[in-house]
Amino acid sequence: MNIIIPMAGRGSRLRPHTLTVPKPLIPVAGKPIVQRLAEDLQSMVKGKVENIGFIIGDFGDQVPEDLKAIAASLGAKGHIFYQDQPLGTAHAILCAKELLEGPCIVAFADTLFDTAYQFDEAQDGVIIVHQVEDPSAFGVVQLDDSGTITNFVEKPDTFISDKAIIGIYYFKDGGFLRSEMEYLIDNDIKEKGEYQLTTALENMKQKGTAFKTGDVTEWLDCGNKGATVYTNQRVLELKKSESLVAADLKLENAQLIEPCYIGKGVVIKNSIIGPHVSIGSNCSIEHCVISNSLIQNDSTIKNKILANSMLGNKVIVNGKPEDLSIGDFTEIV
Repeated sequence: MNIIIPMAGRGSRLRPHTLTVPKPLIPVAGKPIVQRLAEDLQSMVKGKVENIGFIIGDFGDQVPEDLKAIAASLGAKGHIFYQDQPLGTAHAILCAKELLEGPCIVAFADTLFDTAYQFDEAQDGVIIVHQVEDPSAFGVVQLDDSGTITNFVEKPDTFISDKAIIGIYYFKDGGFLRSEMEYLIDNDIKEKGEYQLTTALENMKQKGTAFKTGDVTEWLDCGNKGATVYTNQRVLELKKSESLVAADLKLENAQLIEPCYIGKGVVIKNSIIGPHVSIGSNCSIEHCVISNSLIQNDSTIKNKILANSMLGNKVIVNGKPEDLSIGDFTEIV
C-alpha cells in the first residue's frame, strides 16, 4: 500500500503560524498534523504501508527531512515530490505519479479525524465522507440503494446529499487513477480553471469503477487558528488515555488540569495550566492561567491569562503586573 499526501499549499488562513513552517507540520497535541494523519491512515489498512509520498512546495531544506522521518517512524519509505504551481488537486496528486501503482490512498493534509473504519481493499475505490449540517459548503456524494456512489456534486445550492467528502480516498488500482489524471492534463480539461480530482473520479465511474463510502465518527479541521485550537482540544480528549505529559515536567506551586500535552524540559511556576493545553518542549511558564491553547517549543510566557490561543516557537510574552484601585460596580473585561 502507498499513501500520497498533497500538502503544497501555503496555509495562508493559518498565518502567522505558517510563515516559517507549512501548516501540516504545525503540532497538535504534541505531533505534527501530517504525522497524526499518517498514523491514522496506517490504522485503516490491514497490510503494510510501504511508501508515503509527500507533495510539497518550496519549504526549505529541513521540511523534506522531517517528512521522511515521519514516514520512517511508521516503517515506510518517505518520498518528496514538488508542485511548483497550484494547478488543482489532480495536478498535485499526479506529481507523485510514480507511487500511483496498485492499491493506494490519497489524503489531503489539512484534516484529522477519528474512526474505527478500515478500508475494504477488495473494493474498486472508497471515498471517506462525513455527515454535515450544511452541505452547501462542501463537495458531497449521492448514493444508490446499494451504497454505490452515483454522483459527485461540488457545493450544491440545493440539498442533494449531506455526505461531505473529507479528502481521503482509497483506490484499488492507482494506475487507473494516474491515467485518468494524465488524460485531463494532456487534454487541458479544467474545472474552474484547475485540474480537478473529482473530474477524474467521474470519468473512472463512467468507465465502471464502483466507488463506495466509508465514514468517520468525527472530522476535525485545521484550516485556521480557531479550528486548529478546537482540533487540539478534541485530539487531547481522544488521546487522554495515552501518556501525554513528559516525565521531566517541573511544577512549582502550579496546577495541571488534564488533558494536556506537555513536552520535555518544561518548567511551570505559580500557574494553572489546562484543560486542553499543548505546550512544546523547553518552555518556561510563570504566573499564568492558560486554557484551551497551543504553545510551541522554546517559548517563555509570564504574567498572562490566555485562552483559545496559539503561540509559535521561541515566543516571549511578558504581561505587566497591575496595581489597581477599583471602586464599586466597576467592570474590566
